[in-house]
Amino acid sequence: MGKKITIEPITRVEGHGKVTIHLDDNNQVAQSRFHIVEFRGFERFVQGRPYWEAPVLVQRLCGICPVSHHLAAAKALDVIVGVGPDGLTPVGEKMRRLMHYGQMFQSHALHFFHLVSPDLLFGVDADPAIRNVIGVALKFKDLAVQGVMMRKYGQEVIRATAGKKIHGTGAIPGGINKNLSIEERDEFLNGADPLNIEQMLTWSQAAVDLFKDYHSKNKDFIDGFAEFPSNHLSLVRKDGALDLYHGVLRAVDTDGNRILDDVDYQDYLSHIREEVKSWSYMKFPFLTHIGKKDGWYRVGPLARLNTCDFIDTPMAQKEFETFKAYTDGKPNNMSMHFHWARLIELLHSAEKIKELLNDPDLQSTDLVAKGTKVNEGVGLIEAPRGTLFHHYKINENDQIEMANLIVSTTHNNEPMNRAVESVARNTIAGNAEITEGMLNSVEVAIRAYDPCLSCATHAIGQMPLEIDLYDAAGNLIDKKSRNA
Repeated sequence: MGKKITIEPITRVEGHGKVTIHLDDNNQVAQSRFHIVEFRGFERFVQGRPYWEAPVLVQRLCGICPVSHHLAAAKALDVIVGVGPDGLTPVGEKMRRLMHYGQMFQSHALHFFHLVSPDLLFGVDADPAIRNVIGVALKFKDLAVQGVMMRKYGQEVIRATAGKKIHGTGAIPGGINKNLSIEERDEFLNGADPLNIEQMLTWSQAAVDLFKDYHSKNKDFIDGFAEFPSNHLSLVRKDGALDLYHGVLRAVDTDGNRILDDVDYQDYLSHIREEVKSWSYMKFPFLTHIGKKDGWYRVGPLARLNTCDFIDTPMAQKEFETFKAYTDGKPNNMSMHFHWARLIELLHSAEKIKELLNDPDLQSTDLVAKGTKVNEGVGLIEAPRGTLFHHYKINENDQIEMANLIVSTTHNNEPMNRAVESVARNTIAGNAEITEGMLNSVEVAIRAYDPCLSCATHAIGQMPLEIDLYDAAGNLIDKKSRNA
C-alpha cells in the first residue's frame, strides 16, 4: 500500500508552497511534486490601467525583488514609447544599471548570509532553533554583521537611484526621473566604514572564498546534492559577456551545445511556451523547438555562468575561470553550485557599482529619450533569481489590454521539482518515517534556487512547516510541524 508525504509550507524561502512525496508499496519514491498553492493575479490586475503606471504597479508583486519588476516593465514600455531597448540616453541606461546592480548586490547578500549560511555553518541536520539567521548572529557575529551591512549598502544604492528602497519610481518609460548627485556618488565611494565600495568589494571576495573553503571540505555534499543534467537559459551581452541588465537570449544544453543562439527577446514567443498542470498555479516553461519533455531549463546564477563566455570585471572573471575549470568548461549541473555562482555575481555586482559610480554620465541631466509610440513591447532583465519577462500590449486609449509575465521562479519550476525528487530518493531510502534530516534536505534543495513564490503566484499567508504522512487510503498516519 503506497503512502503520501506532504511538506507544507516550505520555510526560509520567499512565499508559500508545499511538497508532496508519494511512496510505493516498498516505501520507495514513486512521485514527488513541488506545489505552488496560491494564485497570482497581476496579469489581470494591470489591465485597464494607463501603461505608464506599470513600472510602479508591478513592483507590488514582491517586496524582495521589486526593482527587477520595475526595470523589466520599464524596458517593455521603452519599446512602446518608441525608444526601443537600446535607445536610452547614457545617463538613463547607466542609472538603471546602477539601480539594478544595487538590487543584485543586496538580494544575493540577503540570500547567502541570511537564508543559506545557517545550513552551511551549522549543517543540514542541526536543530532548527539555531539553524537560522539569529543562530548565525549569536555564533558568527562578524559574518552576520557583514550580511546586514552589505544588504544595507545595496538598499542605499536603490534608494539613490529609484527614490525609495522598496517600490521606487526612478525608471519611467523612455528613461529615468533623476540622476546621481556628486554628494550621493562620493558617499557610496568613500563613505564611513563599512559603508563604502572598497569594503563591499573586500567582503564580496571573502564571501566567495568562504564558499570555496566550505566546498573543499564538503565536496561530496556540495557536488552530489540534487545534481542532474539540464538545459540553461539567460540573457548574455551580444559579445557573450555576462550582462545582468540587457542582451540577447541564449540557451545551452547539458553538454554546452547552443540550443538557443543569441535571439532577440522581443520574439520570445517564437521560442518559449508555458505548460499548465492541474496541481500547481505555477506554469512550466519550455523551449518550443525541443518540446515539453526535454525543453525545460534552469535560469539564475548557475545558468548565467553556464551560458556566458566571460565576465567583464577582473575580480569576478578570475573567479569565473576557477568555476568553469571545475567542470572542465562544461555546463555545471550541481544545484548547490548555485550558491557559488551567486557569490561570483555578488562580487561582479560590487565591481559594476564601483565602475558606474566613477562614470561622469551619471550626473547628466538628459534623462528621457523620445520616440514614436507603438502598441506592444517586451522587456527582459536578469533578476537575482533568473531571467524575468514582462510583455505588454496597449489600446488606443493608452490602457494596458494584455500583460504576460514569466518570472524567474516559474522558469525554474521543473528544475525545482527534479531537485526535490532527487533529494527525496536519496533521503527516504525505504523508510516512510518523516525525519528532520529529510525535511531539511528537501528545503535545502529548493532554497538553492532562491525561489520567490510571491513573484510566481502573488502569495499570501503564514509560513509554518507542516508535514503530513498519508497511507494509500488517505488516512493520516503521521504529522509533524515546525514554526506553526
